[in-house]
Amino acid sequence: MTTADRLDGAGPLRPVQPHPEIIVHGTARTHNRITRGRIAIVAALLVAGFLLIGARLVQLGQERVDDAIEGVTRDVIQASRPPIVDRNGIAIAIDIRVPSLYAEPRRIVDVANTVAQLRTVLPDLDESWLRARLSGDKGFVWLKRELTPAIENAVMALGLPGIDFIEESKRFYPAGSELAHVIGSVNIDNQGIAGTELAIDRDDLAVLQDVGLARGAELKPRMLSIDSRVQYVMRSELLAALARFRAIAAAGAILDIRTGEVISMVSLPDFDPNEPATALRPDRFNRITNGTFELGSTFKTITIAAALDSGAVAIDDMIDAREGVRFGRFLLDHGRHEIMSVSDVFRYSDNIGTIRIMERMGKDRLRAFLGTAGFDQRSAIELPERAAPRVPESFSDVGAATASYGYGFAATPMHMLTAVAALMNKGRLVPPTLFRRSEVEAEQLARPIVSEKTSEEMRYLFRMNALLGSGRNMDAEAIGYRTGGKTGTAEKTIDGRYSKTKNVTVFTSAFPMEDPRYAMLVMLDEAQAENARSTREAGWNVAVVSGRIIQRIAPMLGILPSTAAGIDGPLMRIGAPTAPAPAL
Repeated sequence: MTTADRLDGAGPLRPVQPHPEIIVHGTARTHNRITRGRIAIVAALLVAGFLLIGARLVQLGQERVDDAIEGVTRDVIQASRPPIVDRNGIAIAIDIRVPSLYAEPRRIVDVANTVAQLRTVLPDLDESWLRARLSGDKGFVWLKRELTPAIENAVMALGLPGIDFIEESKRFYPAGSELAHVIGSVNIDNQGIAGTELAIDRDDLAVLQDVGLARGAELKPRMLSIDSRVQYVMRSELLAALARFRAIAAAGAILDIRTGEVISMVSLPDFDPNEPATALRPDRFNRITNGTFELGSTFKTITIAAALDSGAVAIDDMIDAREGVRFGRFLLDHGRHEIMSVSDVFRYSDNIGTIRIMERMGKDRLRAFLGTAGFDQRSAIELPERAAPRVPESFSDVGAATASYGYGFAATPMHMLTAVAALMNKGRLVPPTLFRRSEVEAEQLARPIVSEKTSEEMRYLFRMNALLGSGRNMDAEAIGYRTGGKTGTAEKTIDGRYSKTKNVTVFTSAFPMEDPRYAMLVMLDEAQAENARSTREAGWNVAVVSGRIIQRIAPMLGILPSTAAGIDGPLMRIGAPTAPAPAL
């Protein structure tokens, strides 16, 4: 404003100078507004940045969820399995790394071209199927699993967007079919589906795989109790027996009596775990643990052991077996029809004598002893394939009579083998296992089922039967290794009736009898007479096979042959039988 601007005409105006404090305060307010604006902008930028980061994390999280092929996460696909070795450290199951082809359909630019290009390398892929797989917006889909490095290189050379490989584990079994029913198998995702492979998954491996700790990891080997050398002998002898006796199936197993370790387990027909589909045929089941059978006269071992241990009979008691046993209109009449000792009832496998021994003990005691010996429940072995025994809750008079010599109820061969091992092991039952176990560990698990005296008497009966009874053909094959055992021949049930032409033959044995270390069971299904001089009975087939197996495996197990003959040593305390040898 100038002096001319004054309206009242009162003279010239003097310029008004602002107060110094007013200038300072005004400038400060201006700066504060600018600073607050800048802070607001920075804060907004920070918030926007955090929002972007959060959004990206969410996106990455969603991609992690999508990081699965056909619903299986990469941690599982690329997970390792522990090597499995036998008791001597020989590898029987290992992982190998193989490339598998997958696609990301939402990244594929030209489906038709991709299909055409892929089929130049993989012509076996169906064109329509492949086109359908590559169409759509899925994250990952399998195209072909477990390929060779050469095919991987050829596909990668095509340079196709959305086509890639992932390296996954493939299980390999160097021994092929030799340990099929022991080892089991895995599926295409390397997850156990049978045998010890499934048992290991159920134990702890599945947890490691789920949390990703098994991805590419070197896992500690799992050591089985199986001896691959013994397993080879068992399988080769059973294969020979199938041909020699024209049987439809065979099975065998060996237990370490003191530890319960399974040294060998074979069931034929078997399958190739490298090709799991070969296990799907109905006759490929494990007859040792997953098949139930009426085991015939081998069960007389259990009946007589129970009667001896109960005090109902003594080993030199005389049994009146001259007349058949009648139940109403039924007559059980198979036997020698004479008075004989308990040891001769065992030696001649006399049905009438066995029934009379059971009657002295009582049917309720027999039924109770079945539970004591483990016939009431599934075997304790680790395999998932374990059949439940079929044993009635109580026995009728007829049921107890037939059960005493092995008919009218069914159990797995592993049940019988475990019980026989206990009778040879000072009467102490040790649960069977497919994994290594020390004698100290076994002792903590053992439980008595009969007294040591009864165990010694059963060892005597086994040895006597090998020398003078139906086990003579076994002892003739296993010269020098002091074997003992019991035969069993059971007619098969066909359409609800017992067949006179089809049977199951079983032989349970132990060796060396002066200090038993191993128990064995061998079984043939529908074995035929080898020649005109033989029969279909167990003494002519499974007893022979058992002897051949023992002759071959005893040196592997560190058992030395003995030149001693007869029933001597600790077994002499009971006394030797004097009756003539029975027919086989």
